[in-house]
Order: sequence, then structure tokens, then C-alpha cells
Amino acid sequence: MPTPPLYIDTADKLGALCESLAGAPWIALDTEFLREKTYFPKFCLLQIAAGEVVACVDPLAVEDLSPLLAILLDPGVIKVFHSGRQDMEIFYHLCGKLPGPVFDTQLAAPLLGLAEQISYAGLVAELLGVNLTKSHSRTDWSHRPLSPEQIRYAADDVIYLAQAYLAMLPRLERLNRLGWLDGDFAELADPALYENPPALAWQRIGGVYQLKSKALSIVQTLAAWREQTARAQDLPRGWILKDDALLDLARQQPVDAEQLKLVRGIDERMARRHGATICKLIQEAAARPPQALDGKARPSKKLVEQEALLDLLMAVVRLRAAQNTLNPATLASRKDLEQLLDADPQARLAHGWRKTMVGDELAAVLRGELTVKIDAGRLFVTDNG
Repeated sequence: MPTPPLYIDTADKLGALCESLAGAPWIALDTEFLREKTYFPKFCLLQIAAGEVVACVDPLAVEDLSPLLAILLDPGVIKVFHSGRQDMEIFYHLCGKLPGPVFDTQLAAPLLGLAEQISYAGLVAELLGVNLTKSHSRTDWSHRPLSPEQIRYAADDVIYLAQAYLAMLPRLERLNRLGWLDGDFAELADPALYENPPALAWQRIGGVYQLKSKALSIVQTLAAWREQTARAQDLPRGWILKDDALLDLARQQPVDAEQLKLVRGIDERMARRHGATICKLIQEAAARPPQALDGKARPSKKLVEQEALLDLLMAVVRLRAAQNTLNPATLASRKDLEQLLDADPQARLAHGWRKTMVGDELAAVLRGELTVKIDAGRLFVTDNG
């Protein structure tokens, strides 16, 4: 039987754990949290693996995690995650800073020919041949006490993560691809990713770019108010006002309680609690221009010339993917190329290893600095000079 993971639920145990982690060059991390009923994630468990050390830290029992956080914020220690954005958000809300440097196995997986957005279980199965159980995938991690089976299940999330990291690292180094991930990892550790400013909350609402000027201004204003209210009350955004109701308010633009009652999704309790505020915000927003869309609104249909250009760019993608033994879909999808063509700053080809491998080259083709040619039946990208 494997040694049970340490369960850290006192300050003394935490101190001993920190001593055992001293000098570790890297630490595998995972978190368990709940946020179904809150705006901010409720931190319930922290799993750690480094060398022979495997531990589950109980943040509900240990009030002061600062000795451990000092290690996690140490720039000399690599923090290993799988799909670590939500884990990083936990630390950002906990201490206002982010662990770094980081290594995310999900981000690295496509460079080894594995599926993009691969699940943790899929990664472990592919790299280690281990099929993980899902027996506690629906556990309420805030409930105490945790059973030994639950603790072991949680620990597996870092036990095999550590092994996967050690399996991936030499393969990436052998392929000279480790440096390709620097940009992706830097973005994961960028505080701007986790700040969610209320003024930009409207950008997460589907269908917002099809709204006319006045309605768009109302959505932007109500989304900012909803974000601020959800934060202040620590409630999910949808509990304050659902997206569909927010869009209906922008379209119907009620100015008093009677009109507000006609909007689908606005019940009597909502109208009583927030109705006056909502109507006031709608009137104010309708009288001012909206924030600029920053060119994100997309035409519903591409021109024939644009479709042909996308085909040309995809040919270059296939060429570079073949040269680097990657699936072309991993390198860039047609949607990625459309975003590049539309000069979207969020385009995947404008960031990270994809930018290095083909994004910069495609941008040069679009600027006319490089030309795609055929010679003896083979495709080449050449300098116009």
C-alpha cells in the first residue's frame, strides 16, 4: 500500500511541511474549491507534491498559511499545475499575488503531440498509463471531516501531476520546445488575467456585439453594476441578474417599476430590491455613448477574397505543423486565422509559442513582407526582397 499523504490541519504540521519543502526546485499543486453559491471561490483544500513529500493542506483549519505562501511565491521554485487558471485565481484572491514561475502541463501537452485542452485524467493515462478513478469527483470539499479515501483521491491530483511533469520535461528539452512555452506561462501568471474589472464585465456576455448603440451602453452599465454588487455581496453574478435578463433590460429599457415587471427574468423580489437602481442606471446609460467595441464585432460572412486568404494562411500553417511534427489543428484553427486576419489582439496566434512558430510569419504575409510561392510542386514562404 502506498504511504498515505500528510494531512495538514494545524500550524505545527504546516511548519513541518514547509521545512520539508525547503530547497525543492519545483512543487506540484492543485486546489479544491467551491463557488456555486459565492462570487469568490471558497478555498477548501490545497494538494502539494514535491519529491517524496505529498500533503493535503486544510485552509479551513489552518488560519495562517503565510509560511507556505512564502514558498509558493518564491521565484526560485517552479509551480506545476494542470489547467492552472482557477488554481492561480485562488492564490490571487488569497494574497493579492500570483505564484511564479509556473509550468502548466495542459498548456505544454500539445507540443508533445497530445490533445489540446487535454483533461488531467487524459494526460495521466497518455503519459503514465494510469486510469484515475472519478469516485469523488462530486465531493463537497467544504464538508469536514474528510475521509481517508477523499484525501487520497485529492492527493492523486498532485502525485501523478508530479510524475507527468517529470515525464514531459526531458521530452520538451529534447525537442528544444521548452522555451516556446515562456509566453503562455507568463500570461498565466499575469495579474490582469484575474482582476475582472467591472468596466469590462460586459465583454463576457454572449451576443452583446450585436446590440445597437443605446442598448450596448445599457448592457455595459448594468454589467458593471452587477459585477460590483456580486463582489460586495459575495454572490454569483447570475444570482444578482442573469445574462438573458440583462440583455432584455437593454432591449426593452424600462423606466419605472411597472415597465420593469414586464421584463422576463425580473421577479418581484428582484424588482423590490434593485428595481429603482436598475431603472436609474438604464436612463443614465441611454443618454451616453457606449464604450468602443475595439473592433471585436465580426462580419457575419467573409468575402470570397477573405476566404481565399484564409485558405492560403492555412496552407502555411499545415507546412509549419508538418515541419514541427504537430497536428495542424493544434497549431491554428480557421477561427484562429480569422482572429489574426481581423487583427484581434486576443488571437492565439499573437501570443506564446504559436506566435513564434507561425504567427509572426503569417502576420508578415498579411503585411506583404513575405510571399507564398510554389516551386517544383512545393510550397515556400519567401522574403519579398
